[in-house]
Amino acid sequence: MNAASKKLRVLLVDDSSFMRKVLHAIVSADPQMEVVGQARDGNEAITMAQTLKPDVITMDINMPHLDGLQATEQIMTQNPRPIVVVSSETRDGAASTLVALELGAIDFVSKPSSGIDLDMNSVGEELNRKLKMAAKVHVVRTASRRKAQSGDTRHSVSASAAHEQIPAVPEGSRLPVVVIAASTGGPAAVMQLAADFPRKLPAAVVLVQHMPASFTSQYAVQLAGMTELQVKEASTNEALAAGVLYVCPGSHHLRISAKGRIVLDNGDRISGYRPCADVAMETAAEWAGAMATGVVLTGMGNDGSRGAQAIYSAGGSVFVQDEKTSVIFGMPAEVIKTRCVTQVLPLGEIAGAIENRVRQLACAPQGALP
Repeated sequence: MNAASKKLRVLLVDDSSFMRKVLHAIVSADPQMEVVGQARDGNEAITMAQTLKPDVITMDINMPHLDGLQATEQIMTQNPRPIVVVSSETRDGAASTLVALELGAIDFVSKPSSGIDLDMNSVGEELNRKLKMAAKVHVVRTASRRKAQSGDTRHSVSASAAHEQIPAVPEGSRLPVVVIAASTGGPAAVMQLAADFPRKLPAAVVLVQHMPASFTSQYAVQLAGMTELQVKEASTNEALAAGVLYVCPGSHHLRISAKGRIVLDNGDRISGYRPCADVAMETAAEWAGAMATGVVLTGMGNDGSRGAQAIYSAGGSVFVQDEKTSVIFGMPAEVIKTRCVTQVLPLGEIAGAIENRVRQLACAPQGALP
C-alpha cells in the first residue's frame, strides 16, 4: 500500500465558502491527510458521509436547511463516523458544541474570535491533531441524549444557595470528596455518570474536565439538567459541601486547601494541562486522606495518574473507566499502569461503586475509615 492510500480522508462541513477554503488549506497542508469532500449544509453532510465514507468529519453547527446538530444526530444514528466539531466560543456556540458531544461527536475545536478574517490557521495544529486522534476512534451508533424529566429537582445553584441547602463541612473537619478527571470523550461520559448519582450523595464531587474556559460555565449549566446533584462552576475560597458537584473552570487549576476550601490558580500549565487533574487529586489526598476517591475517565494523555497514586497511597479509592466504554483509553490506561487502582469498571457501573464507597466513608468514625 502506497503512502497516498494511507492518508486520512476528511470531509469538511461548513456553510461558509471562506471557512471551507481555510479548513481545506489547513488539512491539505498535512501530508497525512486529504480532503475528500466539502458539504455546505447538514443534508449534504449526511449524503457525503454515506457515499464518501470519510475517516473523519469536521462539523460546523450553524448551517441552513439542516444544522450541525441534526446532521451529527443522523450520521451517528445511521452511518457513524468520527466527528470533530468546529464551533464558536460564544455562549450559544458552547451550548451547541456540548450537545454535539452528547450526540456522539468525538471532540471540538473553537474558532478564534479574531474578527472578520477568522484566522483558523492559529488553531490549525490543534485541528489536525484532533482529526488524527478522532479517526482512530471506533465509533458506534449513538445519538442518544439524556434529558431531565418533568418534575425533576435537578438544577444549578449558586455557592450560597448550595450551602444553605446542604451544610458545608465545619472548618477542620473532613468529608468524603470525589475528584473526577476526564478529557476527550469526557463531557458525554460525565453526563452519564452524574445522572446516576443520588441527590443526597454524602460527598463533595470535583470535576476536572479538559475544556476551554469559555465552555466550562455552560457545561455546568447543562450538567445540572442531567443530575440530581447541585452543580456549579467552582469559586475560589468556598468550602466543600456534600451533594454538590463543582466544575473546575477551564482557565484555572483547582486545589483543596488544608481547611477544605477550594483554591483556584490561573498559573501556567502543569505537565501540559490546565486545568490539571493531578493537582486536584493530590490536594484532595492531602486534605481528605482515606476519605478521597479518584475517578479517571476517558481521555488522551496521562493526567490523573500522579493524582491517583497520591489518593491510593493515602488509603483512598481509585476507580478507572474500562477500555470498552472509553472513547480514548489513554488516561485510564496510564493509571492502570501505576497499579494504584481499586477497580476498573464500565462507565455504567462507576457511579454505584462511588456511592457505595462514600456511604461507607460517611458512616465510619474518623479514626476507623474502611
